[in-house]
Amino acid sequence: MTGDGPAGRAPRATAPVPAAARELFGQARGCLAEAAAATHPCRRYAAAHLAALRCAAAVLAVRAQPAEGSGRRLRSAWVLLSRVAPELAEWAAFFAAGAGKRAAAEAGLSHSVSQREADDLVRAVQTFLSLCLDAAGAGGAARAVARAG
Repeated sequence: MTGDGPAGRAPRATAPVPAAARELFGQARGCLAEAAAATHPCRRYAAAHLAALRCAAAVLAVRAQPAEGSGRRLRSAWVLLSRVAPELAEWAAFFAAGAGKRAAAEAGLSHSVSQREADDLVRAVQTFLSLCLDAAGAGGAARAVARAG
């Protein structure tokens, strides 16, 4: 793990990428652009963390199987990501650990996030986006949507 987040490349899936996943990747890219433009560390951190969540949701849209039975229990996207994409488990733990800090940043607690933490998270999410695109088997079309976000 580097200072910016977990390392390693996720293996590429081979199934077609659903439209919902492509849309989520586009939203993730938009959140990353918002984070990059934000001048306040809290806003920067919250937008970057939301981008990571959108990336996780996109991978889940591609790889998750519908739960069986009616007694389904809600689980965190990070827990689900660890299960359906074990190669991203370290990343899931990394972002799950930052959820409380994101909540504090969204609440406007100005001293909850430093500029360095926000900058580091933006860089980590940029790497995570690329790994998630690979994990989802996103070819040129999905990557183009993600870049255009």
